[in-house]
Amino acid sequence: MQPDSPKTGSQRGENFVEALNAYSRFHRAQHWSGTFGEFLRTVVPGNAGPLTRTSHEYLWDMLNWFGKSGTNGESTGPRELFKRELFGIDEPLGRVVDYFKAAAAGSDVGRRLLLLLGPPSGGKSTMAILIKRGLEEYSHTDEGAMYALQGSPMHESPLNLIPASLRGEFRDTYGVEIRGELSPWARDRLEREFEGDFLRMPVERIFMSESARVGVGTYAPHDPTTADLADLVGSVDLSKVAQFGDEGDPRAWSWSGAVYAASRGVLEMIEILKVKREFLYLLLTLTQEKNVKVSRFPLIYLDETILAHTNLAEFNKFLQEKENEALLDRMVIVKVPYTLSYNEEARIYGKLVSSAPAFREVHLDPHALKLASVFAVLTRIAKSEREGLDPSKKVRAYAGESVEGFADTEVSRLRAESPEEGLNGVSPRFIVNSISNAITRSDKKSLTSMEVLLALKDSIETDARMDAKAKKLWIDYLVVARKDFYNRWVKEDVHRALFASFEDEAQQLLDKYLDEVEASLDHREVTDPITGESRQADERFLRSVEDKIKVSESGKLTFRQEVVRKAMVAYKTGEKFTLNSHSRMREAIEQYLFEERRDVLRLVTSAARPDDEARKKISAVQERLTSEYGYDEHSAREALSYVTTLLAQE
Repeated sequence: MQPDSPKTGSQRGENFVEALNAYSRFHRAQHWSGTFGEFLRTVVPGNAGPLTRTSHEYLWDMLNWFGKSGTNGESTGPRELFKRELFGIDEPLGRVVDYFKAAAAGSDVGRRLLLLLGPPSGGKSTMAILIKRGLEEYSHTDEGAMYALQGSPMHESPLNLIPASLRGEFRDTYGVEIRGELSPWARDRLEREFEGDFLRMPVERIFMSESARVGVGTYAPHDPTTADLADLVGSVDLSKVAQFGDEGDPRAWSWSGAVYAASRGVLEMIEILKVKREFLYLLLTLTQEKNVKVSRFPLIYLDETILAHTNLAEFNKFLQEKENEALLDRMVIVKVPYTLSYNEEARIYGKLVSSAPAFREVHLDPHALKLASVFAVLTRIAKSEREGLDPSKKVRAYAGESVEGFADTEVSRLRAESPEEGLNGVSPRFIVNSISNAITRSDKKSLTSMEVLLALKDSIETDARMDAKAKKLWIDYLVVARKDFYNRWVKEDVHRALFASFEDEAQQLLDKYLDEVEASLDHREVTDPITGESRQADERFLRSVEDKIKVSESGKLTFRQEVVRKAMVAYKTGEKFTLNSHSRMREAIEQYLFEERRDVLRLVTSAARPDDEARKKISAVQERLTSEYGYDEHSAREALSYVTTLLAQE
C-alpha cells in the first residue's frame, strides 16, 4: 500500500475533521440543571410521557431511533443498530428485538432476564456492546433526554419525589403514571439538606456512560468462588462509619455496586451462570420485582434491564442441577449460533480484518475470506438425511444459492431439522487467528486462497484441544471447500480474464437458452437466427447446458419451469433477466462457455515454453485479473498457475 500524497492526506484529514464536526453538531446535547420546582415548570410539560419511561421502554425507543435514517426519517427497523457489526444472525436478532418490544409494551416479558446463549465469538458480547453504545449515543439526543436527582448514585428519576398522595393528580394532569420510589440516599438528603422541601431538590440532565457508571453497568465474575455480592449491591464503608456514627446512615454505605450504576439503563452480566446462586436470585428478583434488599435499608427500587450471556458448556452444566429449574422459568433465552451463510461469515472476517493493523497493508485475493467461510460453515452443519443433499449443496442452500432438487422455500424446514446447527464448529476467531499467523510468517504483502487453506490446515494440526478424529474431519472439510468451491471460482475468474467479451457472450447464451426453453414448454417452433427457417426447440443445446449443473433428465422440466417463472417475475418488475437473476443458470452458462474454450485456455497456460503470442495472452490475463477481478500481481500469477494444474489433471 503506497503512502498518500500530501494533498490526498490533507484532504482526508479535512474530511475527517468535518465528520467530527457533523457528529458533534448532531449529538451536542443541551445540558440542564435546576431545582425540582423548575423542572416541573419547564421540562415536564409536553414531555411527561418520555420522562416516565421504564428501562425497557427507553431501550425500545433507542432501537427505533437508530432505525430511522437521518435524512427523511424513513424507518429501517429496530435491527439497524446491530447491522453495523453483526452479520448472518437475523433470527436471533429478531428474537432480541421482539423481547424489547414485548417488554416495552408492559407484558410479563419485562419481568424476565434476557439470556444470550451461544458458542464463543458468535456475537453475544458484540450485541451487548452495541446496546450499551447505542444507549450512550441516544441519551445525547433530544428524544433520549433523561433527567435525574443531582448526585444520586442511582440516577433516580426526579418524579420519584412526588408523594404517593399526589401521584393520582399528576396522572390526571399529564396522563402518565409515576413508577418508582425514592432511594434511601435521596430520602436522607431530602430531609437533611432541604428539610423535606422536595421542590428545592437539585435536578440535572444525565447522559448514559459505561465509563462514568451512569445507566450502564457491567459485571464479570473473575473468580466465582470468591465473588462477593457487594460487587453488585455495595457494602458498609467502614471509613465513613466513624465519620457519621451509624452503619445505617446512607452516607456510610458504598453505592458503587453494578446494579446502581445500571439503574434506568442496562446491566450486562458476563458469564452469568458462573456466579453463585445467591447472585442469580438477587438478579431475578430485581428483574421481577424491580427492587433489591440489602442490610440496614428497606427495599430499594431499581428499574433496569438485565442482559446476560453465557456459553453452552456453562448452560448445560446449569441444566443438570434440578434446583435451577425455577430460575430458568424467569429467563428469556435466545440462542445466538454462528451464521450458516458463508457470504455473511465472510463479512464477519472482513470486519475483523479491516480492524486489525497487521492486515491493512496485506492484499487478500478475492476468494480468500469466502473460501475460509465455506470451511467454517462445513464444520457447523449437520449431515442431512435427505438423499442427494451432500454438505456442499447444503452450504450453498444456506447461502441462498439454487440447488438442484431443493426448493428455496425448504431452507427454513432444513434448519428446523437440525436446530443445533451453528452452536458448534470453528469460530471466526480461529479463522482470523490462522490468517494472522500466515501473514506474520510470510515475507510477502499478499495472501492467496491456497495459502489461507494451508494456514488453516496448520492451525488444525497444531491444535492441542482436538483429537485425531476431529482433526481429520476438519482437514477433509478443507479439501471439500477447495474442490467444490474454490476450483470453480478461480477457473471462472481466469476464463473471464482470458475472454474479454465473456459477459456479453454469457448473456447472449442465456437469452438463447430462454428462447429455446419457452419454445420447448409451449410446444412451438422457433426461428433460427442464422437460416431464418422455423425449427423445433434445440433439445440437444438445452441438455448440454443443463448437464453442466447436473440437471437430470427426469428433473429437467421442473428446472426449466423454474427458470421461466423467474424470468417472468423479472419481466413484470421491469427488470432484465440476467446471469445474476438465477445462480444455477449462471453456473451452467459459465461452465458451458468454459468447456467451449478449454482447449484455448490449456494451450495458452500450459505451454512449457510459450511463444510471444502466448506470453502476451498470459500477461493480458494477469493484468485483467489484477485490474478487474481483485487480484494483485502475486495472487494473479498463482491463480493462473493453479488453473493450469487443474486443466492438466482433467
